[in-house]
Amino acid sequence: MAFKVELQPSRHSFEVSPDKTILQAGLDAGFHMPHSCRVGMCRTCRGTIKSGRVDYGDVHPASLSDIDKAKGYVLCCQARPLENTVIEVKELDGIDVLRPRVIPCRVEKVDKPTPDVAVISVRLPMNENFRFLAGQHIDVQLRDGKRRSYSIANSPKPEGVTTLELHVRHTPGGTFTDQVFSTLKVRDLLSFEGPLGTFYVREDSDKPIVMVASGTGFAPIKAMCEAAMQKGMKRPIALYWGCWTRRDLYMLSLPESWQHPNLKFIPVLSNPTPECAWTGRTGFVHRAVMEDFPNLSGVQVYACGAPAMVEAARADFSEKCGLPPEQFYADAFLTEAEKAAA
Repeated sequence: MAFKVELQPSRHSFEVSPDKTILQAGLDAGFHMPHSCRVGMCRTCRGTIKSGRVDYGDVHPASLSDIDKAKGYVLCCQARPLENTVIEVKELDGIDVLRPRVIPCRVEKVDKPTPDVAVISVRLPMNENFRFLAGQHIDVQLRDGKRRSYSIANSPKPEGVTTLELHVRHTPGGTFTDQVFSTLKVRDLLSFEGPLGTFYVREDSDKPIVMVASGTGFAPIKAMCEAAMQKGMKRPIALYWGCWTRRDLYMLSLPESWQHPNLKFIPVLSNPTPECAWTGRTGFVHRAVMEDFPNLSGVQVYACGAPAMVEAARADFSEKCGLPPEQFYADAFLTEAEKAAA
């Protein structure tokens, strides 16, 4: 039996059939509900139940605890209504014209700055002017029907782009990444769906921005910073990029070359070796943020990378530095194994 879900404060409403989650039904109805991982881990889709009851789905207590449920919180990507329900969730503006589409593309370039990171450029058809928001991602479609999500690393243009840049870390045994690091070559054909996701800079604020990336989580952060500089940003941005060793900072020279009075770049290594000859910051990247910003109450944070980093930053920034939870925006990079475990 289908039930009605109403979103507040917009009062948008839609029917949710038993085979769909609240998030999927809302997206299918054309409403821009925040989301990212869709497996109940990142908490981007969290809303508050104002009335009604839901089946919360199979979510881990670390993502939605019993205390959270008692407060009315719900993860829309997993929950299904058990009766007509009203949920408070902040819908998104500015992406109405960016409907996801399936688009063919051709591999134009494959660089491997490190043994386990590939930077891939793909070219779209010449008549295709692809529009997206800096921070969004695409789903590469594989021949067996599976999909793999990758953030767009280049910045958008108002007229659209015909080339996309993707940063791919090799996961041994990974269906797509094994292909990238063994057989993928220039002129190979691929297809993708996009743009997807709600990870992008909110323009309705003048708060200073802290960006936190780990590993290839640098990809969407790079796009966000480049887009901000192109727009003549006035909000200060502090970018922290954390990796294990110096080699893992696979594009270190790029952010070091950015010249903008409102952008500060801080690389952080958690496990530098003697070969790194590292004299910069060390430790966990989110801890470096906390050292520099003991009070985050007036800041917006955008975090992308390993789920462990994202969740540690979310918890510590809120509990120890006063960051309002609604000012933390994240995109956690989940492997297929992590999604299966979730």
